[in-house]
Amino acid sequence: MKKLKAKQASLRRRHTRVRGKISGTQDRPRLCVTRSNSNLYVQLVDDVTGKTLCGVSTLGAEFKATNKNGANVEGAAALGEIVGKKAKEAGISKVVFDRGGNLYHGRVKALAEAAREAGLEF
Repeated sequence: MKKLKAKQASLRRRHTRVRGKISGTQDRPRLCVTRSNSNLYVQLVDDVTGKTLCGVSTLGAEFKATNKNGANVEGAAALGEIVGKKAKEAGISKVVFDRGGNLYHGRVKALAEAAREAGLEF
């Protein structure tokens, strides 16, 4: 139990540090990634007004149509493509990437690279 609490505290500390340095605006929203063991959740957030511009997750209908698993790198890449397309539809081309305290590795990295390939700049 101590190990789990230490891990959660480290994640919280990293996330606080990252959020202190970045912020989303209307022109350049924050691409916020939340990762669980089995799913990924991505939102485009305007921190000035406090509004979510769009959000996608591995539980959504668009992702389920791809027949991928949200708990692996291939699923994260598919979700990155979906979020890139939705952002383009909303007229967003530049974002600030918020990894949510997670390491830039594995699913988070695959999602970011796929979003870049879909046309987002960060």
